[in-house]
Amino acid sequence: WARLLRSLGHTVKISEEYNNENVDCLVALHAYRSASSVDKFRFLYPKRPLVVALTGTDIYKFQASHPEIVLRSMTLADRLVCLHDAVHLDIPKEFKPKLHVCRQFAAPLKGKRQPRSRTFDVCVVGHLREEKDPMRAAYASRSVPKESKLRVTHLGKALDEGWGRQARTEMESNSRYVWRGEVSYAAVRREYRLTHLMVISSVMEGGANVVSEAAVAGVPIVASGIAGNVGLLGADHPGLYKVQDTADLARVLTRCEQDPAFMRELTKRSKQLAKQLTPAKERDAWRKVLAGLKAKR
Repeated sequence: WARLLRSLGHTVKISEEYNNENVDCLVALHAYRSASSVDKFRFLYPKRPLVVALTGTDIYKFQASHPEIVLRSMTLADRLVCLHDAVHLDIPKEFKPKLHVCRQFAAPLKGKRQPRSRTFDVCVVGHLREEKDPMRAAYASRSVPKESKLRVTHLGKALDEGWGRQARTEMESNSRYVWRGEVSYAAVRREYRLTHLMVISSVMEGGANVVSEAAVAGVPIVASGIAGNVGLLGADHPGLYKVQDTADLARVLTRCEQDPAFMRELTKRSKQLAKQLTPAKERDAWRKVLAGLKAKR
């Protein structure tokens, strides 16, 4: 976003916390985690523009567990930014006029995709933590037909040793699952080129960037039916499965492997979504966020 805002002609400084700087506008990432910065800026400059970006944890976790903090940040903000089209359904209605959807741009692959021929590859991209339900695709792969060539490749580090143990134990007992740990961005892009599809199995998302990346890469997407995924992919996306339902995910993955027409439809959906994820569209969305906001000194 800093690069994008600079492209719109703004001077941008990035910091983890607002420290009373004399700036024309504050863009705060996280209503909950940036609450103290939001409070300080609004106290010092009650008439200057304040933008708060709502994350998945703000909307689907802290809004319930710490409502007074999240709602105060939302109240103090002049604009609220979110990453998918369904956020308005999960915030109080009085905040909807402030809300702007800014879908995240992702860079396209260079050259054509070339999925592997000997295996039917499913990639999972994301760190191993509770919100990601990271082992769901691995568990689903256990119950696909015996003749299946399905293989799950997981890219992402374990955020604690417990998740690392689970992934290693799964590899020992499940020949269809490979955990590669933390890898470079270039390695992720190579996997998008070689995989047949991507699974995003999260139980909580504010609008995952990996969905944008996969769509722009032309990768078919299978996703848990949470608001953050539905808000990006659409309620009619054929690759949705029931949240944390291993059997339902196995059913969808088996259909992907066995039904070429279904895969063509998922590919088509990714390409359609990609048209909404261009740099120009994200820049225009932010231009609308900032339109009419004027710093008063």
